[in-house]
Amino acid sequence: MRTKTLAGPLLLALLLTACTSAAPTPPAVGDRTVRIDIHPWAGYEAQAAVLAYLLQHELGYRVERRPIKEDETWARFETGEVDVIVENWGHNHLKEEYIERKKVALSAGLTGNKGVIGWYVPEWMVKKYPDITDWRNLNKYADLFKTSRSGNAGQVLDGDPTFVTNDEAIVKNLNLNYQVVYSGSEAALIKAAQAATKNRTPLLMYFYEPQWLFSKVKLAKINLPPHAIGCDADPVKVACDYPPYLLDKIVSKRFAERGGKAYELVRNFNWSNEDQNAVASDMINRKLTADQAAQRWVEENEIVWKDWMPR
Repeated sequence: MRTKTLAGPLLLALLLTACTSAAPTPPAVGDRTVRIDIHPWAGYEAQAAVLAYLLQHELGYRVERRPIKEDETWARFETGEVDVIVENWGHNHLKEEYIERKKVALSAGLTGNKGVIGWYVPEWMVKKYPDITDWRNLNKYADLFKTSRSGNAGQVLDGDPTFVTNDEAIVKNLNLNYQVVYSGSEAALIKAAQAATKNRTPLLMYFYEPQWLFSKVKLAKINLPPHAIGCDADPVKVACDYPPYLLDKIVSKRFAERGGKAYELVRNFNWSNEDQNAVASDMINRKLTADQAAQRWVEENEIVWKDWMPR
């Protein structure tokens, strides 16, 4: 899903490896290191930083954080290289493979965040073109969104191609005269939204919540055909909007069984979009490191996180 340059990721814990095998040996029972993979968007990093701060300063664990793209991280449950994904956006096919079939991972409950993915334009465009938020009118405005990268079609600006996206299928199946162009990161999407708002240049972009940017830049969501159960079952045939996401935490089965109080904290963790946005905004707008932003939030929100702590 959603990419800011990660602030000071820690080195991976050294894992014992047999001479005849490239696969690392899972950590021993009683290991007080928690391994959290960091996916490339600020909200995820913010959430991981708060959990890491509490694990370290309240429970006395060591935390290893490794930046990795979300589509690469699930296989690490099998090798013992990761204990926690702190924010998962759907990925039912990966849940089926690693939770149901291979039984090396499981859901540790909801994060409390409400996830929304969709297409957005700057608010000024809605004031100038009031019917632009209806997808059936997008072809009428395609020329506004043409760029050197989209050729004769309008541009839909996406983020990292590994983010959860159905945009190429949506464009094709709704017969829209648009081309999906990948910016490469969350940071590039944010920069584009800020520039389009400041300079009043047209922009149609893939974006999502929770996201701190909504408190700084006014964006309007395009009304794609409403999501219905099963409308996105076949990735090639998707012609509907994204579903609402109740984001959850994924942990290794080993961590769930042997993680003790660390696992209890992860399982109990539950906060709001506003909480996540506050930490992420401090990282971006106050130029704090993820750990500094996490510490600030923890110091100001004890009433929230005290309920997460193991009894």
